[in-house]
Amino acid sequence: QVQLVESGGGLVQAGGSLTLSCAASGRFVSNYAMAWFRQAPGKEREFVAAIRTNGLSTYYADSVKGRFTISRDNAKNTVYLQMNSLKPEDTAVYYCATRGGPAPRTVPGWGDFGSWGQGTQVTVSS
Repeated sequence: QVQLVESGGGLVQAGGSLTLSCAASGRFVSNYAMAWFRQAPGKEREFVAAIRTNGLSTYYADSVKGRFTISRDNAKNTVYLQMNSLKPEDTAVYYCATRGGPAPRTVPGWGDFGSWGQGTQVTVSS
């Protein structure tokens, strides 16, 4: 069973940047696609970005395309989310995810993601 621990969240002004990290243990996540999701208060958890095992193929939600970059370091079993030009509507708890686990979310063409971290809060002030 995999354990995912997110870090790097915080409070930032609109237009600022943050980099989130997701450290994995218990399973070599280099064998699996990884993804970031987010959930704002009162809203459903939504897909943000995904990355294939080799890191060469990525996919983004339209709302973050051109502003966010997902990357991975398989040697460190870590996935990152670089967030630039942040907007107040990016405020949410951000979750790292990989294969397996209950209550998965399906990303078309990428499969199900159901193993979640505890999340890290990102707050963007206007």
